[in-house]
Amino acid sequence: MPLVVHVINSLAVGGLENGVVNLVNTTTSRFRHVIVCMTADGPLHGRLRPEVEVIVLRKRPGQDPWALLRLVRLLRHLRPLIVHSRNWPAVDAIPAARVARVPLVVHGEHGREVADPDGRNRRRNRIRRALAPLVHQFVTVSTDLRRWLTEDVGVPAGKVTAIHNGVDFSRFGRAGRLESRVRLSLPGEAPIVGTVGRLDPVKDQAGLIRAFSRVRAQHPEALLVVAGDGPCRGDLERAAIELGQRDHVRLLGNRDDIPAVMAALDVFALPSIAEGISNTILEAMASGLPVVATRVGGNPELVEDGVGGALVPRSDPDALAAALAAYVGDADLRRRHGQASRQRAIGHFSLERMAQAYTNLYSALAATRLARSA
Repeated sequence: MPLVVHVINSLAVGGLENGVVNLVNTTTSRFRHVIVCMTADGPLHGRLRPEVEVIVLRKRPGQDPWALLRLVRLLRHLRPLIVHSRNWPAVDAIPAARVARVPLVVHGEHGREVADPDGRNRRRNRIRRALAPLVHQFVTVSTDLRRWLTEDVGVPAGKVTAIHNGVDFSRFGRAGRLESRVRLSLPGEAPIVGTVGRLDPVKDQAGLIRAFSRVRAQHPEALLVVAGDGPCRGDLERAAIELGQRDHVRLLGNRDDIPAVMAALDVFALPSIAEGISNTILEAMASGLPVVATRVGGNPELVEDGVGGALVPRSDPDALAAALAAYVGDADLRRRHGQASRQRAIGHFSLERMAQAYTNLYSALAATRLARSA
């Protein structure tokens, strides 16, 4: 079977990493896979199928030419058909793959960071544009990112394709609500708003806590659950105390039972400042939850405003609070929009559809390469 080497920053808990794990696990019958982590391993390694090898280069922060050299040597040893790198931290894999004479190079863009939420960093965009001739195909996880790559960065449109992430319905939408609340030590009847993700400024969980304090002014029985960990945890704890919400905001830390977390919620919230495409939105939709999300990145491609959820401006706690309060106060609205949300996920965002799209892409690139060399 053809070998695909996936180059990413790490296997930390995150949407990009989750998408890579889902893709690799679903396509092991068609391709052999090796995952190369530029900096470190991570918790998501445990979700990989046993035949998938993980190699860690331990790249140092900033410029590390020795890590680049190690990557070139590794690729020469592995001799993959395809190298598929993802996001800025793995961009060095593009020249490394060409130096190592890898036949096909794919680069994916999955989202942005809080320092550059709109993708306008001139230096990075110049580098992306300069590297474009070395890449056989770019893949974005949203049409918004595809537009950015072609219109703002200047990558030829014919080199860019968008493939939305998919969600595993065998994991989500099956756990019981009350059973999950007991497992998480949450009250059985309180309306619960929740979010899942890395505690990072780009996710703006601090804005969610501010909005939730306004929701509780109308619905004092409500509870906010935040699953995940990261550099902002201390700030979020302080924000909850300062806003008088210490007893009504539960920070659960990293969890390996996200399907149960989703099942325990009544409303899912994603207040991100920037997004590529959100795996957690897809998981919430698969769990039958209405979704309140900011109108950024690929979020509008997932959430049907007024049908399966609500879209609000980023960094607007008042608008976020109003949308959340509408669901907290109306169980019938939650039920109807939650059902619509799940049906949309089933119809458009299955894991099988995503895996087939990547399989088709890899196969088409390989066929074109073979035809040219014949």
